[in-house]
Amino acid sequence: MPEKNLPELITLKRLIDEGGKHLEVATSCTVAMDGRQFPVYTIALGNPSPDVPALGFFGGIHGLERIGTQVVLSFLESLLARLRWDSTLHQQLESMRLVFMPLVNPGGMWQATRCNPQGVDLMRNAPLSAVEKVPFMLGGQRYSHHLPWYRGAEGAPMEPESQAVCDLVERELLTRQFSMALDCHSGFGLRDRVWFPHAHTATPIPHLADIGALEQLFSQSYPNHNYVFEPQSRQYRTHGDLWDYLYLNGTSYSDRVFLPFTLEMGSWLWVKKNPRQIFDRIAMFNPTARHRLQRVLRRHLILFDFLMRAANSHGRWLPEGMARTIQHRRALTQWYHT
Repeated sequence: MPEKNLPELITLKRLIDEGGKHLEVATSCTVAMDGRQFPVYTIALGNPSPDVPALGFFGGIHGLERIGTQVVLSFLESLLARLRWDSTLHQQLESMRLVFMPLVNPGGMWQATRCNPQGVDLMRNAPLSAVEKVPFMLGGQRYSHHLPWYRGAEGAPMEPESQAVCDLVERELLTRQFSMALDCHSGFGLRDRVWFPHAHTATPIPHLADIGALEQLFSQSYPNHNYVFEPQSRQYRTHGDLWDYLYLNGTSYSDRVFLPFTLEMGSWLWVKKNPRQIFDRIAMFNPTARHRLQRVLRRHLILFDFLMRAANSHGRWLPEGMARTIQHRRALTQWYHT
């Protein structure tokens, strides 16, 4: 199979070359598949000082969901183009850090599976078990790697790809006073959803007031947006969620704020417009018509840019004192008491 059949990796390598001196590039691990070695790249740009806020973008954790990688690459390409002329962007990057892991699971993307080449679902792979009942199979299982949503063997180390995500987050995000992450997926529902922890329990997170303030800020700034913000537990709960695991690690630092989000693009809408896609496991999770793909790639740039600005200006909107109490109550009513 020629490498051109994994165009996302070709695009990523091109962007790395084009980014040149602006980018700090590393290979966090290498995935062997069909006699090939696929690198899992991490990219950083902006101010490396631990005193500035940081924002991370992740994609391709599930190999079938190519659109997640494509959206992250589209944003990275836009940033690199703007670096040639946009002085405002240069000023932003002087006061913040951006990190990217656009293609976490190249082996899964190569073989067109949700899991990695070892049959492990990377989003069920963290050493964390749900404290409440999860959906059968969907919530994660240890029966067999031949079945979907396999967590990995009990007590085994995390898969290299999962560990690479954790290493990057712990090194670049959790070391800072304020950081956020956005992980891009597809496949759930007719609406684009922005999920936040928890996935392993319906218990609200300690930073619920911060999440509520950010959602309110976005809705006030873009009142016609079409996203549904909600805790993942409102839809279903799972074992081994990477972002729950990393968030819990982050909360061990009481003076720091780490807010991880998952963008769950509603692929059911694409299937609804073209029902024949349901018979193609790749088309079920990705827009196939060119105009729909282009629409998706540009639509989420607003959210990505907003998160950059919000991270950079977090001191202006993070609630404190009575405002924090009010935001917490409002968020409880919005997401947990309805």
